[in-house]
Amino acid sequence: MKRSELTEFAVEEEGFKLKIRRGAHGLPVVSSSSGHGSNAPFPASIENAPAPATAPAAQSLVPVSVADEAGITYIKSPMVGTFYRSASPESKPYAENGTKIVENSVVCIIEAMKIMNEIQSETKGTIVEVLVENGQPVEYGQKLFKVKQA
Repeated sequence: MKRSELTEFAVEEEGFKLKIRRGAHGLPVVSSSSGHGSNAPFPASIENAPAPATAPAAQSLVPVSVADEAGITYIKSPMVGTFYRSASPESKPYAENGTKIVENSVVCIIEAMKIMNEIQSETKGTIVEVLVENGQPVEYGQKLFKVKQA
């Protein structure tokens, strides 16, 4: 949402409503309701929920330095989903060991809720190691690539 400057998204289907809106400080605000009472997959409204203490989920990848490995950073997953190294099974991987990357280089795709999200690097350097297998589920903040900074 932040990248496309989208401020609100809503979908409604047979008694189910989902609305996502950027709130204060760019944090996502989600509200949903279901005509099925307590079987709703989300709480009826979480608009007044306290903001998380960690970085917002809409934020891009954040390289994190490790004190014992000088010049090494990690590209982490900005969301929960399924990790794919390429756009299709027939395509070559975006990034492999030894691939040189720059800021905004697409390094992988994470599928979340049937949407393919291209994940971009925020650092430049060389991929030292791919830490996730193709098709593997990933968590928010999970390390995907080990990068030696240029």
